[in-house]
Amino acid sequence: MIINIGIHEGPIIWDNVYCYSLSDFPNISDWELKKLILFVKNEKMNNRETKIICEDNNIIKKVNFAIDNSEHFLSVDIPKKIMQCTACKQKGCLTDFFCHTSSIDDAKKIFNCGKILSAVRARNKTGVELAKESRNAANDPPDFFSYVMFAWGNCQAGDRLVMERFLGRSPNEIDLSIGFKPGVRFYFKYNIIIKHKNYLDDGYHPAKIKDELRLYDNLYCCIIPKHHENDFLNIIPEDLSFRIQYIENDCQNIYDWSEKVYDYVQEL
Repeated sequence: MIINIGIHEGPIIWDNVYCYSLSDFPNISDWELKKLILFVKNEKMNNRETKIICEDNNIIKKVNFAIDNSEHFLSVDIPKKIMQCTACKQKGCLTDFFCHTSSIDDAKKIFNCGKILSAVRARNKTGVELAKESRNAANDPPDFFSYVMFAWGNCQAGDRLVMERFLGRSPNEIDLSIGFKPGVRFYFKYNIIIKHKNYLDDGYHPAKIKDELRLYDNLYCCIIPKHHENDFLNIIPEDLSFRIQYIENDCQNIYDWSEKVYDYVQEL
């Protein structure tokens, strides 16, 4: 895996290249160094080597120093706001909630079993098999599919992925505005998820959980688009019903929807 540190729209892994965005290039924060340490560690655990590239040699020196002195950087606390990506209305990732977004059909399956399952568990295929599928456009490695993945609570990445799977291609701005169809958002408190026995910070995803995550033990709330309310009334278990909220999608695009949902969750 190549880590390309520079000015990018946001952190993303695509075809074995981790475009690592800095919030204040060419300065690199201790938090950003911590995430790089965790990423290198996770790659090594999965028998993959990493190569770090950057046009600024001072950054390379700082990263190498941090890796060699990781005990100091691994104790760095998470900031309230991460500004490596500023595509959202809040101009940064707010870190009090994690979010997992699914399609409407997948959400029904989640409620029926009471768990969010990794792709390996949900589809009964190996990570190697899933990695070879055409829907794996980013060429993610096999181990990714053994985890339940999360975005930050105010991020629109989950809904973007749902649209991508629905369309069978990368969504354009029209798809994300007049053609936008929100998925179901499952929200979890940051301080709950990081205590889960199968929690992992791989230095890329905000969080991920190996194999499965039980809703009853962990769910903070779930946001379902209002016009799908009738689809879920007879599916949602009674012991989870008080955590379900139905919200009208009267928004102009995916960004407005993300902001509306996040503001609603914060007020609960």
